[in-house]
Amino acid sequence: MYNTSTSKSLKYFMREQKDETVEVPAPKGFVDDEGKPIMMEVKVLTNKRVQEIFAAYRKRKIATNEKGVPYIGPGGEVVFQTDRDTPRAIRHIIAEALVFPNLKDKEIMEHYNCADISEMTQHVFPRSDEYAHVSRMVLNALGLGDEGPSDDDLIDDAKNS
Repeated sequence: MYNTSTSKSLKYFMREQKDETVEVPAPKGFVDDEGKPIMMEVKVLTNKRVQEIFAAYRKRKIATNEKGVPYIGPGGEVVFQTDRDTPRAIRHIIAEALVFPNLKDKEIMEHYNCADISEMTQHVFPRSDEYAHVSRMVLNALGLGDEGPSDDDLIDDAKNS
């Protein structure tokens, strides 16, 4: 199961830190001038960067009742409420990970009259099937998704339902 003959050296865990980019297919409607499918490029974000983005869309505040009086928990401690905007955080992660198309590019953001990269995925991929495909491809490339059924399988299931 495990190689026990390998010496116990930490050097095996000291890998070079380098950016990794992978190609994934764009949604079916995105083709080049010759009608060939377009490939998107995804930068594999580190777990630390993903957690930083999630943290940016998390707000913690004192929990209060309708009159604004703070709730006090056991032991006399103030109770906190955490609000998360997970869908927006995921859109931000997707926009940051996409290298091509670069959703942070000034020209494309101006084209869609958009100032926030977390909104760009909804503008560039406005159809639900397109967004679902891009989301699945990018999150799988980042190791955050599940290797679910292919787009063709999903379409066939929908037709047969």
